[in-house]
Amino acid sequence: MTDWVVDLIDKGGELAVFLLMFLETVFPPIPSELIMSLAGIRAGQGQMSLTAIIVAGTAGAMAGNVFWYVIARWLGIERFKPIIDRWGRWLTITWPEVERGRKWFARYGTFFVFLGRMLPTVRSLVSIPAGMLKMRWRSFLIASTLGTAGWTALLAVAGYQLGSNFEEIDDFLGPISTAIVATLLIAYVWRLWTHRKVGKGSV
Repeated sequence: MTDWVVDLIDKGGELAVFLLMFLETVFPPIPSELIMSLAGIRAGQGQMSLTAIIVAGTAGAMAGNVFWYVIARWLGIERFKPIIDRWGRWLTITWPEVERGRKWFARYGTFFVFLGRMLPTVRSLVSIPAGMLKMRWRSFLIASTLGTAGWTALLAVAGYQLGSNFEEIDDFLGPISTAIVATLLIAYVWRLWTHRKVGKGSV
């Protein structure tokens, strides 16, 4: 995978970085950790501008973020009420929790989106609740741009500083990504178990 990404970046420059980050956000075929750190390596070798790849990567990811936000906002959470009512046990959510989530998101949604953009694995999914719960456009764009720019810059600078030692980046970020996925899986299983117990107790 690394070879063709490098080849694409070498041939397409900042435009390739933009397109790869857009695709990574819309349908993650390759991780942003790979894209931006490899672009950072090229910047460290003097073949690209560090600032330009950070801007291109941020713009590409934001295009993908807006894509999901628009779709989720168009769908709206109300369309999912029959699904939640019927399959809420497996989704580990109830409609009253959705209503409480709306109030919580109205107060803390900006911080949630900002932080989520800097978490591996989670960052591509943040636009969906933001859109469905109709987070304000301005708040969404500001929080998303700041968080995305921070994450993109971190990866690019890491590649720039470490040069060809890409393995060091992977050794650092790999366990973090794995830990986040494991935590989300454990949280889902816990929610599923407690949700089912509540359901049994209410019968």
